[in-house]
Amino acid sequence: MAELLRGIVGMSDWRVWVMFCVGLGLIWLAVKKGYEPNLLLPMGFGCLLANIPFSSAVGGGFLDVLYKGGIANELFPILIFIGVGAMIDFGPLLQDPEMLFFGAAAQFGIFFTMMLALTVGRIPGITGIPGLREAAAIGIIGAADGPTSIYVAARFAPALLAPITVAAYSYMSLVPIIQPPVIRALTTREERMIRMENPEREVSKTVKVIFPIAVTLIAGIIAPMSVALIGSLMFGNLLRESGVTDRLSKAAQNELTSLVTILLGITIGSSMTGEQFLNPTTLLIIAMGLIAFVFDTAGGVLFAKLINLFRKRKINPMIGACGISAFPMSARVIQKMAQQEDGDNFIIMHAVGANVAGQIASIIAGGLILALVP
Repeated sequence: MAELLRGIVGMSDWRVWVMFCVGLGLIWLAVKKGYEPNLLLPMGFGCLLANIPFSSAVGGGFLDVLYKGGIANELFPILIFIGVGAMIDFGPLLQDPEMLFFGAAAQFGIFFTMMLALTVGRIPGITGIPGLREAAAIGIIGAADGPTSIYVAARFAPALLAPITVAAYSYMSLVPIIQPPVIRALTTREERMIRMENPEREVSKTVKVIFPIAVTLIAGIIAPMSVALIGSLMFGNLLRESGVTDRLSKAAQNELTSLVTILLGITIGSSMTGEQFLNPTTLLIIAMGLIAFVFDTAGGVLFAKLINLFRKRKINPMIGACGISAFPMSARVIQKMAQQEDGDNFIIMHAVGANVAGQIASIIAGGLILALVP
């Protein structure tokens, strides 16, 4: 009886009801709108479990065990990257290697938002962003890459992990809404109608096998702190491209990714407690996450426009927006926009090439931040 009364009394805390609404909101976005349902649905349910007063799922319960065993030691993001690597075909990038530059240019939002967060953190009364490490964790939302955001936030700002993760995955799911207005504001209709010839060179199996090994070695030497992330991504891709581990590749793409996504989502949701989530810092993080995505998109588009000043054969500047890591959603958005202007314009191969380049660039950017921030 006392246990029953304790739970009822705990429901008098207004923060419990607000977080219930947040959790139900995430579930609604997943079920009704289809926004990243594989992650937002378990995240929303984990939020409900964590905010039930005196819940046995937290405070030493199974969700705490999962957090310590999968988030605090960065295991879940690493396993997710193995699955993502097994899904990615780097063929379009290898056919047109210059797309790597767009992947790099579209990381501008990370560093801009990092500096913005550091500046905001110095405003009197803002206590949730006390230093460079927290600002870096917020800036990495601009990677448009959930696992990288989790990986960096878990190391630099564990207290901010929940709002950073929610912002990262929410904005990834909102790419079809965020990117088009930014692109239209920075380009003319004539620029959006530019046609690009699809590369005709064939990529041999040997090159596809060498590529993940070479990228791991080069990126690891440049940014040793990125080895865990880039190595797991490229290992998954090597499983795919080797041609001798089909069973492992399919397991990584399906069973491994599905299982870890469930555990990751419900565990991140469990960190969304009222005490940690309902504060001005959370609103700032969500706002700055949007800024990061906008500046990522703008950086890629403006870089493409800059290159066009020196090229005879012009690049459709929308390709630059694909340099963010939201794969393959961003590539689909850009192809749809191209066909809205010209129904016969197919730039999907270039868009995918820039998109997978952004996947690599975001991981390297995260590794550089981990290495450079003291």
